[in-house]
Amino acid sequence: MSPNAWRSTSETPSLSEVFRSIAVPIGASPFRRFLAFIGPGYLVAVGYMDPGNWATSLAGGAKFGYALLFVALLSNIMAILLQSLCARLAIASGRDLAQACRDAYPKWVSVPLWVFAEAAIIATDLAEVIGTAIGLNLLFGIPLEIGVFITAADVFLILLLQNKGFRWVEAFVIALLALIAGCFIVQIAMADPDWAAVIAGFAPTTEIVTNPEMLYLALGIIGATVMPHNLYLHSGIVQTRAYGADPAGRRQALRLATWDSTIALMLALGINAAILILAAATFHTTGNTEIVEIDKAHALLSPLLGGSLAPTLFGISLLACGLNATLTATMAGQIVMEGFIRFRISPVMRRLITRVLAIAPAIAVILIYGSAESGKLLILSQVVLSFQLPFAIVPLVMFTASRDKMGDLVAPRWLTALCSLIAATIIVLNLNLLYSVFTGGF
Repeated sequence: MSPNAWRSTSETPSLSEVFRSIAVPIGASPFRRFLAFIGPGYLVAVGYMDPGNWATSLAGGAKFGYALLFVALLSNIMAILLQSLCARLAIASGRDLAQACRDAYPKWVSVPLWVFAEAAIIATDLAEVIGTAIGLNLLFGIPLEIGVFITAADVFLILLLQNKGFRWVEAFVIALLALIAGCFIVQIAMADPDWAAVIAGFAPTTEIVTNPEMLYLALGIIGATVMPHNLYLHSGIVQTRAYGADPAGRRQALRLATWDSTIALMLALGINAAILILAAATFHTTGNTEIVEIDKAHALLSPLLGGSLAPTLFGISLLACGLNATLTATMAGQIVMEGFIRFRISPVMRRLITRVLAIAPAIAVILIYGSAESGKLLILSQVVLSFQLPFAIVPLVMFTASRDKMGDLVAPRWLTALCSLIAATIIVLNLNLLYSVFTGGF
């Protein structure tokens, strides 16, 4: 790296309490070294299947059948490419994305980027508040108004796991992901979808762009899948591994970290696709095309699939998704705050502040409009996230394309070109949606 590539020569690491806390065995077999890297990718994958994904995937499957499976696949490919850039940035520069933005840009640029990143995390947490509260309601009958306040108690779970070590956090997340996957395997088997139509759904259709309502849901799926806070999160937690600082050690770390996130995101694609397939096979085929509320979907599963097992598994997996997303959003919030403004507070305090900011709009909507509008609020939060994406993606692509900043680990031109195309696609889709909204097309 050029000595003038960054304004400062070094950075205080994000999440300093777990920085390089996980040893990577020297001289061990490639498989054992890979095992040491398993973890960050699954924390990142959590953001690609949080309660916000449920709302958009359920609505998309119910309304348009299997057609939006292509969007789920496309957004997952986007995610894999972008997350590989996050790992590259962290390993090459020793900085997370927030630190890189603060170090590379003047304050009049970095401060708005910080505000946008915080807004994205609040939108993410809003989805988690509503989704977890709905899960508590479905399983235990707790009213949503009370459930949103109970969700604030998850700070104690975060404190307990982080005190035990970062590997405990990763193990908890992976265990819940396995539970979620198991629940959906059973539900898909009960729904018995048309597999030929499922395969056809992964092919693109021009209606996604020409139909404003389908475009709105497609943007919601992209916003729920390629989440801005995940870009900050991954570039921070990759540095929990004590990989070699020499060129060979960093190249191996980049390769293993990329495999970790790619495999984890393929699992996320499977779960996202399962939600959409379940909605298409259960609701769309029976004429229930207006499913936007998670609780409504839960209520219909029993009469449509028979028995109580499917709705129970639905509620368990939703609650597990909410708990998982809680952990990762908190860490992303810490990385963003510490990286952009060098302000360090305890994870518990950070969680409480973010949760209060998310609880306020959730309570307002539930009290004024009732629980029926909570699903629409979930989808709106995901579209907000989609609008925030360019402000995280563009700096990430620019940094990783710079040899001065990245040295020998500069991104290949083909990867930069693809990620630039991703950024341009998202911006064009957003502009198209805005035009549809303001011209009355939606």
